[in-house]
Amino acid sequence: MMMNILLEELPHQEQALAAILASFTGIDHAQADHNHYANPLIKERYDDKANIDVKMETGTGKTYVYTRLMYELHQNYGLFKFVLVVPTPAIKEGARNFITSDYARQHFSQFYENTRMELCTINAGDFKVKSGRKNFPAQLLSFTDASRRDSHTIQVLLINAQMLNSASMTRDDYDQTLLGGLTSPVKGLQMTRPVVIIDEPHRFARDNKFYRAIQAIQPQMIVRFGATFPDIVEGKGKNKCVRKDYYRRQPQFDLNAVDSFNDGLVKGIDIYYPNLPEEQANNRYIVDSVTAKKLILRRGSKIAEVGVGENLADVDAGFEGSIEYAGSKMLSNDLELEAGMALVPGTFGASYQELIIQEAIDKHFDTEQANFLRSNEPENNAPRIKTLSLFFIDSIKSYRDDEGWLKVTFERLLKKKLTQLIDDYQRKTLPREAEYLSFLQATLASLHSDNQNVHAGYFGEDRGSGDEAIQAEVDDILKNKEKLLSFSDHHGNWETRRFLFSKWTLREGWDNPNVFVIAKLRSSGSESSKIQEVGRGLRLPVDENGHRVHQEEWPSRLSFLIGYDEKAFASMLVDEINRDSKVQLNEQKLDEAMITLIVTERQKVDPAFTELRLLEDLDDKKLINRSNEFKPSVTFNGETKSGFAWLLEFYPELTQARVRADRIRDNKPASRLRVRLRKENWEQLSSIWEQFSRRYMLQFERSGASLEQIAAEVLRDPALYIRQKPSQVQQRLVSNEDNGRFEVAQREGELAASEFMAGMKYGHFLKQLALRTSLPVNVLHPVLMAMLRDVLHGDSRYLSEISLDNMTRALQTRINAHFAQRHDYLPLDFQASTSVFDSTARQFREEISAEIVGKNVDENAIDDPRSLYQIPPLRYDSVDPELPLLKYDYPQQVSVFGKLPKRAIQIPKYTGGSTTPDFVYRIERQDADSVYLLVETKAENMRVGDQVILDAQRKFFDMLRRQNINVEFAEATSAPAVFSTINGLIEGKAN
Repeated sequence: MMMNILLEELPHQEQALAAILASFTGIDHAQADHNHYANPLIKERYDDKANIDVKMETGTGKTYVYTRLMYELHQNYGLFKFVLVVPTPAIKEGARNFITSDYARQHFSQFYENTRMELCTINAGDFKVKSGRKNFPAQLLSFTDASRRDSHTIQVLLINAQMLNSASMTRDDYDQTLLGGLTSPVKGLQMTRPVVIIDEPHRFARDNKFYRAIQAIQPQMIVRFGATFPDIVEGKGKNKCVRKDYYRRQPQFDLNAVDSFNDGLVKGIDIYYPNLPEEQANNRYIVDSVTAKKLILRRGSKIAEVGVGENLADVDAGFEGSIEYAGSKMLSNDLELEAGMALVPGTFGASYQELIIQEAIDKHFDTEQANFLRSNEPENNAPRIKTLSLFFIDSIKSYRDDEGWLKVTFERLLKKKLTQLIDDYQRKTLPREAEYLSFLQATLASLHSDNQNVHAGYFGEDRGSGDEAIQAEVDDILKNKEKLLSFSDHHGNWETRRFLFSKWTLREGWDNPNVFVIAKLRSSGSESSKIQEVGRGLRLPVDENGHRVHQEEWPSRLSFLIGYDEKAFASMLVDEINRDSKVQLNEQKLDEAMITLIVTERQKVDPAFTELRLLEDLDDKKLINRSNEFKPSVTFNGETKSGFAWLLEFYPELTQARVRADRIRDNKPASRLRVRLRKENWEQLSSIWEQFSRRYMLQFERSGASLEQIAAEVLRDPALYIRQKPSQVQQRLVSNEDNGRFEVAQREGELAASEFMAGMKYGHFLKQLALRTSLPVNVLHPVLMAMLRDVLHGDSRYLSEISLDNMTRALQTRINAHFAQRHDYLPLDFQASTSVFDSTARQFREEISAEIVGKNVDENAIDDPRSLYQIPPLRYDSVDPELPLLKYDYPQQVSVFGKLPKRAIQIPKYTGGSTTPDFVYRIERQDADSVYLLVETKAENMRVGDQVILDAQRKFFDMLRRQNINVEFAEATSAPAVFSTINGLIEGKAN
């Protein structure tokens, strides 16, 4: 059956939305406004003070955020006319598909009842003269003439930059009028006082014609969404400085590439390239110069001149495939040239291209088997994940022609691989393996048919093609995302299409979350963004039920295959990502940004940690001099490194300013992504694991206090209700004494003498409170309405975001306190598999995903034979207290210890979901049985959710102790606290 994508609110997207709304300057109620065809007046309109920048990495959902932002601004402030400007038709198609999709409309309707989004798209050709009359496109009329009296409709005009800048938009000789008298599209848009949303702002630098076209429609406010922003040059000569051109000198929300990769918001990347024999690898030509009519290549002292239409094979026979210089700095395979670029003839040959295709097919099926089989146990309920592969090629004919080299080669290699896999799976017996065999057989059968449905192509030249089969392929790729993600159609037949071919037409605008392999059969040149190139495969995948699969649930990685001539791709990608970090690590001197990062992170677990303590520690260790410069050579325990290198060792929280080593791998084996269990050590935990792997049901005591009573007592507190004023950011330039450059200092506060902001509509506020607290609307409504009517005198301004946060926090705290001691665990008569234990085989697994053990890696950790895992590397999540607990040399009475992976035990929480402690220890005692210590580590300033976790774990282990099981539980905010607990248990003291 066809799947439906299920959108969900992700924390980073909620944070982006909250940051944008907090930065919004508010509505100007001081002036009378009778123009019902225009947006309400915005404070600070037509000024950069009103404009907002949102920095979000490719693949993290900026389309979702800007779509939801339009709903929010409409609901809270009455803004209803938005112009969404994108750089290219491809990106326009991607935005249109998302906004008009059934799954998006369904998702947003749960938050914004009775509100619909009317999307008006202007395309090339919409202004064509018909029957001798110059008419406006119907979509433009619909947008400009819509009135705010229709309070349930949001008007969105979607247009690409070229169209907005076209003569059709500026001419004023049309035979129709807009808004009763205007004959120019641009002037009609001006009258609507639009809010403009820009996608991909680096394409719209302030000095280019497309940005001027945006300014021409006079937007009140501009909100830009993108991973990169244009540069701006300030000053001259020695004072010249290039910085990112943000409206308020910094983005109002910044989710950079480093955080996106390190936090698992996008796939990890494995980069592969087939090696060349040394002789071929050293045979390379440098582009000495290139003009519209001439290409000069240099190899050592040899100079070769290539004119337009001349073949590169005349320079070197290694340039196979009839590659010519096409002129205008382009080869005939569409490779853009620039001075200094290296061309390696050996990578142009058909045999080398075939190596990349073969490896791409192998990588595809390695990933596909894992995604299809998932845990592959007899009772396997894990939803399957469809695996797609994308090939970027240089010759359309080689794929589209019936006997094209690429098509024939690909199908030959694919048939061979399918035949091998079918032979393997015919000997396997598990139910999911039988399903996969059927899928493979259907794939091979389709490949042998006259109308194969296994691979498809999309190229710019396909637009307007009269070939129905090609148009069906194009529609499937561009518009039928759900079909590509589905395993079967409405009739139950396998959907076997999963290999896609394109030039760079799909490089932007198009996305499919289940692209797991990208193979480049052509170089893209040295100046292109490396993140942009991998961008089509960065999004986290969805399973066959449409659910987004997060890294902790099922780790996903993109295999990116390139030619030997781009072997530096991985290092260039890592450099590009690291340049995007909020904090640039200075390897010469400890600067303020680095100090702030260390202190901020340490204070999360040790509130008393200060900058002074940090500097004193670094002085004691002799890592820095009096000017905070790192010493070039410092020796500890016989090992000598720079002061900077030792700083990273002692304060690894700094490494979060760089992308983690395991997120991007270069020609490395996939085994590094798995952690092998030391089975002999896990076996020492087998008796206790019999209890841990049992399933438990929560049993609640009857209580006198009802949810209605709790809601009434909490919501009757007037202190929870706060009217909110808009905030302002004060910025000033200050000189940095270290580098002489000017930097921005800022502080935030309420706008002086400003009015309170309008509150949310009552129904929306009530629904949001119900969603956040999981309490029924009929429990919340009576008391909330009574407070608004009787105490707050009907002032809806009290229905603010601050009030919503206050009530959510107060209700959750009260409910948690109420139920924390009013439940118990009832053991059930069956076991279930967990991340480390196979209940069917009744044994521990051989290896598990490294991601669920820890996101961070210490490659230099000393192995301890008592550890639960083979070390190095050492996996951990938090620097303190996890890292010292894992590196500690425990007394010999500790026979086994280690960090528990996520979902290893799965203790049910009374708020829903499950929890697993962080650490386990087996402690031998001389005159008594062994005792098992489970430890949960938390920061001193715990959140409400942390307390729920502790309550659940403490209750669970208390239950086990009542059954005479030697288990102890401890919570810890520091490593010394755990060491003390262990020593007490060794001495026979109860915890």
